[in-house]
Amino acid sequence: MKTSKFLLSLLTAATLFIGCSDDDTADVVINQGGGDDPNPSDNVIGGTLSQDLTLDANEEYTLTEALLVPSGRTLTINPGVVVKAASGADVYIAVQQGGKIMAEGTSSNPIVFTSSASTPNPGDWGGLIILGKAPINSVTGGDATSTSEIGGLPYGGSITNDNSGTLKYVRVEYSGGSADASSENNGFSFYGVGNGTTIEYIQAFEGKDDGVEFFGGTVNASYISVVGAQDDSVDWTEGYTGTLTNVYIEHSASHDKGIEGDGFNTDIGNNSNPVFWSAPTVNNITILGRGSTNDNEAIRLRAGTRAMFSNVELIGFKEAYDLDGDSGNSPTGQGVLDNETAVDGILFTDITTKLKNDTGASFTEADFFSNEGTAQGANYDNWSSGWTRN
Repeated sequence: MKTSKFLLSLLTAATLFIGCSDDDTADVVINQGGGDDPNPSDNVIGGTLSQDLTLDANEEYTLTEALLVPSGRTLTINPGVVVKAASGADVYIAVQQGGKIMAEGTSSNPIVFTSSASTPNPGDWGGLIILGKAPINSVTGGDATSTSEIGGLPYGGSITNDNSGTLKYVRVEYSGGSADASSENNGFSFYGVGNGTTIEYIQAFEGKDDGVEFFGGTVNASYISVVGAQDDSVDWTEGYTGTLTNVYIEHSASHDKGIEGDGFNTDIGNNSNPVFWSAPTVNNITILGRGSTNDNEAIRLRAGTRAMFSNVELIGFKEAYDLDGDSGNSPTGQGVLDNETAVDGILFTDITTKLKNDTGASFTEADFFSNEGTAQGANYDNWSSGWTRN
């Protein structure tokens, strides 16, 4: 059996082997430093936890393979921890249903997941994945689950207040490695995560795919920073219904949408009439583009999603809002007609087209936007301490 090791700065020479798991991921082996181990500070992690694991404050760890936190186990990460991941899409951290992560950094001492490469690049490694038991619309019936595109791990259910732990002051850098043409890691992937989970002050920096993506679930998140994602900065699908508050997005040279919101998962293709649509609330958001002369979109809403926005600041885009859909299986425009999709308070700077309506429904900018010119956005300077900027 292939194993990984976690070297602790202890003064004992004992070696503790943790029992086998039920899947084919390597179990965690903890080699306690001291004695015959001349380098107890060389901390290497990976495998499937079969006991709780704590990463000590201000320590550096190397992630050599996928680290799975199964049901009943807790991964605790203290302030100042830096986890450097080896290259590969199969190198990621996944908190499975019933598992927990307690990662609480501070503004002056954040927790950082990054690449171990001497010259890091977007897509060097996987990312951080959390899977919960909250509702998703890609399956129907009680506690039915779907499986994640990376790792094939189950997620979804009927527990709206499911608790997967806490993320505070956590940064994920250079993630987004691709397993294949259709399966890509993000910075943060939240699969069916419930609103008992706490997500505050997170940053996705220079990732190859999406910065933060919500696959269904009810979790709320605040103080989100995404800088330099090469695909969508914030993405939702599969019936996500949480609230996002204080969101700052900064485009770099290679970038898709600031936000892409889907009512259902268009990659699955068999749930275009879900029991419920994605319908998040987004409060206080700034999206900084690369100028209106570039062919880019700030926010794209499609596949029937609903969404209520307030206090939106958009800077430097050819298109501000692009709504796509039809009157059949993808009724994005119906959300506007039903007052389930709208923007209250918006400030446009260097925007060519404020609203592009490709939904088949008839509505005007005045129907969609209210209180134009009054927004202040995310006020990122007030809470960006500790984060990286281009």
